[in-house]
Amino acid sequence: MTNHAKEQKIIERFLLLSIAAAIFTIALKAAAAVLTGSVGFLSDALESGVNLIAAVLARIASRIAAKPADANHSFGHGKSEYVSALVEGAMIFVAAALIIYTAIGRLVDPTPLEQVGVGLFLSIVATLINLGVGLALLRAGKQYRSAALNADGHHLLADVWTTVGVVAGIAAVAITGWAWLDPVIALLVGVNILSTGYTLLKSSLSNLISEALPPEDVDVLKDVLTDFEQEHGVSIEELRTVASGRQRLVYLTMTVPGDWTVDFAHQLADDLEAAILEALPNSESMIHTEPRQLLRS
Repeated sequence: MTNHAKEQKIIERFLLLSIAAAIFTIALKAAAAVLTGSVGFLSDALESGVNLIAAVLARIASRIAAKPADANHSFGHGKSEYVSALVEGAMIFVAAALIIYTAIGRLVDPTPLEQVGVGLFLSIVATLINLGVGLALLRAGKQYRSAALNADGHHLLADVWTTVGVVAGIAAVAITGWAWLDPVIALLVGVNILSTGYTLLKSSLSNLISEALPPEDVDVLKDVLTDFEQEHGVSIEELRTVASGRQRLVYLTMTVPGDWTVDFAHQLADDLEAAILEALPNSESMIHTEPRQLLRS
């Protein structure tokens, strides 16, 4: 099994973990909402429902992204992960709309809460689960350069902060007896989810229109190119990069002395491609070679 295939298996396992966590937290939060009659807990459960659907979509997208290049996709299927994040962002907007609609109805007709202590306990357990899984997904997303894991991890952590706010608000309702605080909390949750959805949509759209590699990757690439120029007496120009899911695409022009043979220049280009691949795994380089005299004429 290749290293890329092993990484794909690991990514899929993390996404399965996210799916399992989403199912469990939905059950806990839904139970809290039913027992207490809280629209705040209900809004939190709806957001976890989005987490579940998003995790399923992310796993599907990740498997598609792992497919090799074919006749219709010369540079592979890496950008399918961005589509998953885009759909997730859109779904967050739908969940936020449902939450806000429900909260407004409850604000007009407030309802006293019941069994608040049990509801708070269930929500806290769900929050701890999401916190652990979210942090694990973010670490794995950074290590394996997976947009799907990264988006899912950020969504889970956003869910954690949402639940913290809901728990604090419901506790305040129990202490003060102000039933109107419950729908106000739900409204705040809805607004917060809208912000999360906007961030995901913005990031996904940016990557879908061929965004360059992140600055830290470009810095590594430039170090490799500088060392190569100094060692072999060539010049690297017209550097361009593209992020495509876990794949990195690098385009550049290498100018060489005009008296070099085509075979020697080609071998040097292969060496440069290997150096870039070693520094930036999952990269594919396209190197155009030009003779110096031709550029000066």
